[in-house]
This record gives sequence, C-alpha cells and structure tokens, in this order.
Amino acid sequence: MTPPVAYIERTRAWYTALGFETPYKWADNRAEPIPFSRLPCQLKEATVSIVTTATLYDPTKGDQGPGAAYNGAAKFFEVYRHEAKTSVDTRISHIAYDRDHTTAEDQRTWFPLEALLATSKDGRIRSVGSHFYGVPTNRSQRVTSEIDAPKLLTMLQEDEVDAAILVPNCPVCHQTVTLIARHLEVNSIPTVIMGCAKDIVEKAGAPRFVFSDFPLGNGAGKPNDPTSQTATLSLALGLLEKATQPTTLDNPQVWDESHAWKQDYSNPEKFTPKDLALRRKAFDEQKAAAKAN
Repeated sequence: MTPPVAYIERTRAWYTALGFETPYKWADNRAEPIPFSRLPCQLKEATVSIVTTATLYDPTKGDQGPGAAYNGAAKFFEVYRHEAKTSVDTRISHIAYDRDHTTAEDQRTWFPLEALLATSKDGRIRSVGSHFYGVPTNRSQRVTSEIDAPKLLTMLQEDEVDAAILVPNCPVCHQTVTLIARHLEVNSIPTVIMGCAKDIVEKAGAPRFVFSDFPLGNGAGKPNDPTSQTATLSLALGLLEKATQPTTLDNPQVWDESHAWKQDYSNPEKFTPKDLALRRKAFDEQKAAAKAN
C-alpha cells in the first residue's frame, strides 16, 4: 500500500508554482485535546443527518455537470438547510475535487443520503434527519469556527439531530468540516467525517474520521458502486456507535491496484511553465467569478 497523498505539501507546492508567495497556514490542533461526545442513545434510536460541502444545483450558474471545469460562480457562502429527500440534486463543480480521476457523475460518492435512508429502513438508525446541511468551503478558519459552525449547530439543535455525518470534497473542505465537527462535539453532537485527505483532517484534529484512500470527491464511496458506498457508510455508523475516543478508521477498499492516481493531483511537476501560467489565469478568473457571486 502506497502512503496517502500529502495534500498539505502538494497544495503548497502547487500554489507556489502558480506564483503565490505566502503559503497557506493550515489549522493545527494536534497539541490540543480533541473534543469527543458519545451518542446520547443507541444508534438504532438515533436521528442522523448529513453535512456537505456540495451545493444545490442551480441551472443559472453555468456548467456544474459531470466533468465540468472549476466553476467559481457556483460557490455558496452561507450555511444552508434543505429538506432531505432522494430527489435532491447536489453538485461539486465549485470546489477542487480530483477532476483527473473522477468526473462527479454520481452524487452518492459525496452525498450519502440514499445509503443513509436505506439504513433507516433497515433499522440500523431510527431516522434520517428532516434536513441536510451545506457548509461553505472557507479558507478563513475564524469564519468557519466563529460564524458557520455556531449557525449549523443551531440548525441541528432545532431539528433535534442526534449525530452528524460530514462529507468534504476538496482539501480546504476537509479542514472546514473538521473545525465544524470539533464545535459540534463540544456542544454534545457526535460527528463522523467521511473523507479522503488524511493529513489535513488529522492535523486539524477530527473526533471521528473514516479515511478512504480515494481521489478527492469520493469520501462516501466509489462512483456507480452501491456496494462500496454502503460499506463506507457502514464504517462511519460503526464509529458513531462504538468509538470511545477520537478515532481514525482506514477504509480497506482500494481505488485501483496501481495507485498511480496519487501522482497527479495539483502536482506542478506534471505541468510546463506555459501550462502553469494558463492555470494561474484560470484561477484568477474563477476567483473573480466567485467574488462577483
């Protein structure tokens, strides 16, 4: 087994190659106790909800379909709450998932509502919460911790949610949901993160984390593979049910046997100077589109 992608190092090298001089300072809570709350009831009696960094599809905001280029116009900036139903359409074109090795054609890989509803029918949980919740990907750790996390907490309390499953997609998404999970745990709502960026989540100090060594955007399982998705969710529910202390659990599933995909994500060594200049231009254009939004 090859080691996981070092996303902190990789993104630092990438943005340096694009011409950004000041490296981003990632949240580091390794010297602090990790907040941890036990379920207030048995899992079969619990109401569980999903927290996502995906956005609701809006046809007025450009291409958000499978394989779409990064779309800054589709970004959102406020915590939202939406009725949990199988017909909902979420997208991740606004964030930096791994576009080289996954196409975002199957929302079940980042939004495990269908699998969670099935566990409710099977009796493993009592119910899925009436809503799911979206949290914006934000490089400002202060905004995430002091504004977005308290707002989400209020929504979960209003909806009488017992536990939350948080599914990030891009590198910063993983930091965002970890900071939010810590806030929820301090306030007695147990959490579990399902994600793919192990170094970021563990540095920020997650209470419970199911790590899938998959390309970003597949934290809830492999695309078009319901067996993988069900098994990944089962690991997360198992942590909610049985963990007695902060825990990282490695998903035993393998994306592919070669692991060659790990060499590609935001790797400046794969690009010529001309390619990097074009990437910087596109980055600035999408940043402007997000700002206008």
